[in-house]
Amino acid sequence: VQLVESGGGLVQAGGSLTLSCTVSGLSFSEYSMGWFRQAPGKERQGISAISASDASTYYTDSVRGRFTISSDAAKNTVYLQMNDLKPEDTAVYFCAADRLVSGLFRAHGMDYEGKGTPVTVSS
Repeated sequence: VQLVESGGGLVQAGGSLTLSCTVSGLSFSEYSMGWFRQAPGKERQGISAISASDASTYYTDSVRGRFTISSDAAKNTVYLQMNDLKPEDTAVYFCAADRLVSGLFRAHGMDYEGKGTPVTVSS
């Protein structure tokens, strides 16, 4: 199984980025997919997930209304559209997969995770 993130970079506050996670070796029908982030000096934080069972989406409070998760099974890709970015969104963003959508909001222990892509939001 491989999860490879891309799309991170430097953006000004108020700007937008779209992260992509290309997945191989697992099926979106069996694994819920999600994103978590780790800011410098802080614990990992699950921020969004999409359910394998019915494509329901979930967000932590700090990103709800600004971030949108989606998936394209034909492309084996999960996306995170991030709008109205704030300096506090600066972090390394990781893609993850877990058989339980609740597992994607654990700090650790997801079934699979990628190596991350950095996002820096300047003020």
